[in-house]
Amino acid sequence: MNPIVTTVLQRVGLGVLTLLAVSVIIFAMIEMLPGDFASAILGQTATPETVAAFQRSIGLDKPPVTRYFEWIGGVLQGNFGESFSSAGALGGGHAKTVASLIGPRLSNTLFLAGFTALISVPLSLALGLLAALYRNSIFDRTVNLVTLTTISVPEFFVAYILMLILAVKFPIFYSLANVSPDTPFFERVARTALPAISLMLVIVAHMMRMTRAAIINLLASPYIEMAKLKGLAPSSVILRHALPNAWAPIGTVVALNLAYLIVGVVVAEVVFVYPGIGQLMVDSVAARDIPVVQACALLFAMAYILLNLLADIVGIVTNPRLLHPR
Repeated sequence: MNPIVTTVLQRVGLGVLTLLAVSVIIFAMIEMLPGDFASAILGQTATPETVAAFQRSIGLDKPPVTRYFEWIGGVLQGNFGESFSSAGALGGGHAKTVASLIGPRLSNTLFLAGFTALISVPLSLALGLLAALYRNSIFDRTVNLVTLTTISVPEFFVAYILMLILAVKFPIFYSLANVSPDTPFFERVARTALPAISLMLVIVAHMMRMTRAAIINLLASPYIEMAKLKGLAPSSVILRHALPNAWAPIGTVVALNLAYLIVGVVVAEVVFVYPGIGQLMVDSVAARDIPVVQACALLFAMAYILLNLLADIVGIVTNPRLLHPR
């Protein structure tokens, strides 16, 4: 078998094992949370008999190991279980499945992440190339100063500052990103603009700096020196000679930052009250809705592991020398 295919299959296997280990950690961490989940959901006025009956109805009376295998077995079949805080769980009607709660929220999160990535990736690559092309210039130093500042400041603080300036002082964007399934596309874009900008500042800073570093590192190579001695223009040296060999580290950086973006939307969603999976997870933690919290955490872990795996595969395919490290 081709060594590249073998290595990729090994990485996929390691990704599956990592996700399995993460599922154990997620279940264990939620199991270790203080307090009684049944009492928290039913309220302080619930009698011990009612609490015990509720625990039996939702399976909280079973041993943790049994509940874990039941949960992970259902996940493998596409069944994330039923929400504890739904009407059916409390005896007031049909219970809502976790999948039905997550589905619309997940599409909103993917829209926000996709909208941010669609602008961030080309912008960061262009800024990185220009910074490498005009190294040590005023443009390079200004871009580096701005990106260092955005990386150093916490995301939630940046989000609140943007809200204050661009939505309160100067009402250009919406301060709350409240969208619904029937929201028109352009209105959805307008309402998600501010959370997308707050995410974009951090993502662009990381990708721009890594792109610049990858290009500058290649500019010291002998074949680049030969291209310069031939009298080629600096832009031609970077675009035709340095950039094709920098796709491996750049692709890795893009994939890793997209993985960070999927997880980082939680902060933006909470600040701007955006109805995404991050906001759902925070609300479910407050409501002690265990199945929803477990499903949201597992989906975030799955996306992060998948994109890290993609970054690893891109690095291997574009640079087969990684198959034979020395």
